[in-house]
Amino acid sequence: MVVEYILIFIGAAVPWFEIGLVIPLGILRGLSPFWVMLLAFFGNVSTVVALIIGFDKFKLWYTKRQKKKEASSAKRKERAKRIWNKYGLPGLAFLGPIVLGIHIAAFIGMSLGASKYWTILWMTISLLLWTLFFGIVTMLGFDFVTNRW
Repeated sequence: MVVEYILIFIGAAVPWFEIGLVIPLGILRGLSPFWVMLLAFFGNVSTVVALIIGFDKFKLWYTKRQKKKEASSAKRKERAKRIWNKYGLPGLAFLGPIVLGIHIAAFIGMSLGASKYWTILWMTISLLLWTLFFGIVTMLGFDFVTNRW
């Protein structure tokens, strides 16, 4: 069972898996919702904070990598820029996990000039709220389904 909790932490840390997928799967698997939510939060926030702190090196690597994927990522960048212009860093942080992915949202926020401190703060708050949302909704939904049958 410890291995499953380790996989929750790792899965949440991986971009595009993140908390929106890992939390419901862990809870539906029968793991403790508290530990799933806690480990998923810390797994996801650890890589986001690492990305923000190492932004300059990551930006260089990411820019080289993105030249290959320029066409497909243009839509994401445009959507992120619209969110940024309308809602700023807090909006990007809160909409990022469901629209773009938290890692891309953090990267875009930093690219658009947000400070590391504010980016870490808003991304952490966003991840905390989304962790609670996904965990509670999954638990309530799962209880609803199991109580109906």
